[in-house]
Amino acid sequence: MSDLPAPTAPALTVVVPCFNERDTLGTFHARLSAVMATIGRTWDVVYVDDGSGDDTFAVMTQLQAADPHVAIARLSRNFGKEIALTAGLDLSRATEGIVVIDADLQDPPEVIADLVAAFTDGVDTVYAQRRARTGDSVAKRVTAHLFYRVMARLGDRVAMPPDTGDFRLISRRALNALLQLRERHRFMKGLFAWVGFPAVAVLYDRAPRAAGRSSFNYWSLWNFALEGITSFTVWPLKVATYLGLLVSVLSVLYGGKIVFGTLLFGNPVPGYPSLMSVILFLGGIQLMTLGLIGEYLGRIFNETKNRPLYILRDAIPSRIDPAA
Repeated sequence: MSDLPAPTAPALTVVVPCFNERDTLGTFHARLSAVMATIGRTWDVVYVDDGSGDDTFAVMTQLQAADPHVAIARLSRNFGKEIALTAGLDLSRATEGIVVIDADLQDPPEVIADLVAAFTDGVDTVYAQRRARTGDSVAKRVTAHLFYRVMARLGDRVAMPPDTGDFRLISRRALNALLQLRERHRFMKGLFAWVGFPAVAVLYDRAPRAAGRSSFNYWSLWNFALEGITSFTVWPLKVATYLGLLVSVLSVLYGGKIVFGTLLFGNPVPGYPSLMSVILFLGGIQLMTLGLIGEYLGRIFNETKNRPLYILRDAIPSRIDPAA
């Protein structure tokens, strides 16, 4: 948690994790400011630099000097988007609601007005649900579609909405509940859903990335999916158990076939290919099962070290005046 002195609390805070967003940050802030000026509530924005290798923090500093609505924070190194987002949420001082959005302009800031309009009494979360993913490849759209459907089926009593990223508006009550969850392996989409509370969706069309390239390649996305699955279900371990049981049953049946075949027809010399196939199959099952156990064991190891989620290098609060 931050040691920042508490600034004057706005009604709404926008949290924006950033990594190498120098080329889009100025345009993003201009569009964000224009939207927030029409909402009619006091607001500020927390930009979190997740150890960028470009001039992202310098651009943040310029924005902070020119606009009293801007708060900035810089982490001591790159901790990953989920941790940077957590840092921004920790620094949020909003009394009513907190908006989470990326700075790459794929999630249009103009949709925030729709989120606020749907943020009525009795609703704690308004999540932006993608109606279209303009600019994404067919492979990425298909894999994303499959991932959200798999997570919806595997999550243990956690209703994770499909086609929904981090872009959302949550109440102060929901944020306070969320900040109690301090695990290191953070799958924020799942954590947002885990805390519960009433939620509604707002549909929108996702735009192409405004500049640069995403730091998420297919390997990163695979690891991200693995993180989500192992964070919210032990289903892979159950599959390994059932698979081991199935292999055992098949082995008994196959063993019985060999015994009866030998009694009835003698014992011809077994074939080398069939023997190697059985050995390699069983070896693959065992290694896969050990790998699954290792994934969960590694997460236990990381959690027991009890290190802080992140370390702040710099932090400057906003200078808003709620009476203005």
